[in-house]
Amino acid sequence: MIDDKALVSRILRGEMQAFRQLIKQHERLVAHMVGRLVDQEEDREELCQDAFLKVYEKLAEFNFQSKLSTWIATIAYRHAINHLRKRKINVGPIAEEDSFTTHFLSEDNPEKSLEDQDENDMVINLIKKLPVHFRTVLTLYHLDGMSYTEMGEITGMPEGTVKNYLFRARNLLKEQVKKYLGKEEVI
Repeated sequence: MIDDKALVSRILRGEMQAFRQLIKQHERLVAHMVGRLVDQEEDREELCQDAFLKVYEKLAEFNFQSKLSTWIATIAYRHAINHLRKRKINVGPIAEEDSFTTHFLSEDNPEKSLEDQDENDMVINLIKKLPVHFRTVLTLYHLDGMSYTEMGEITGMPEGTVKNYLFRARNLLKEQVKKYLGKEEVI
């Protein structure tokens, strides 16, 4: 894999193959960023393409003060937020539910996997109900493994706010799981 500076340099020289490589390396990240916010699949696809076009247009301005992936995720996140603001669309569910489920499933024991699948489906549905900022920081931290600093750069929130939102998101989710499990036992 080519390093980010060399890749950017090649793209700025007009090598389209290098830009295709950048897209391939970061398409999952962009899909996650957009998918967490936008519900309609056709809108998600278009927004991902538009985000990469914006990356291409702004690449000469990138100065490596952050990681390239963080910069690209920021563009995708802000592009999706702007889309929602323009259309006044309610924020939708996490797009990559399978990646969340796969992340937490154990395949050692098939019966356990089925139980885990049910639990994961329940957790995914509860995460979908969290406010957008809580859902975003929760998934960026736990699924994408981003640091508080990276999450702050992407969302435009101060690091303290990111930490606070993550803490509050975990507590809200924990309370929702307790409520769900309490209701389930009564039935």
